[in-house]
Amino acid sequence: MIKIQIGHASNNQVNFLEVRGHANSAPHGEDIVCAGVSAVITGGFNNLRNHKDYELKLDEGYALFKASAPLDAHDETVIETIICGLKSIHESYPEFINVKTDK
Repeated sequence: MIKIQIGHASNNQVNFLEVRGHANSAPHGEDIVCAGVSAVITGGFNNLRNHKDYELKLDEGYALFKASAPLDAHDETVIETIICGLKSIHESYPEFINVKTDK
């Protein structure tokens, strides 16, 4: 199961996103749930601009975004778009993705 944790700062911006695990919805190389999650995260992370303001990690079965400062409008939109994409996948495949948020 893919586990997603979302955290917010006091200004209501997302300041933490962690995605870990594998969906195991199909054999390795055929898992469309994992492929979708990977595409959303990788595409989003590649569009972030102000890398000095946060920590990013991307490994097989693990992704982390952790902000150390408020996000500019562009990066906030990118992070919100990532989360929207992940939640959409969750709605289609809830048995393979668990989303927890502090809000």
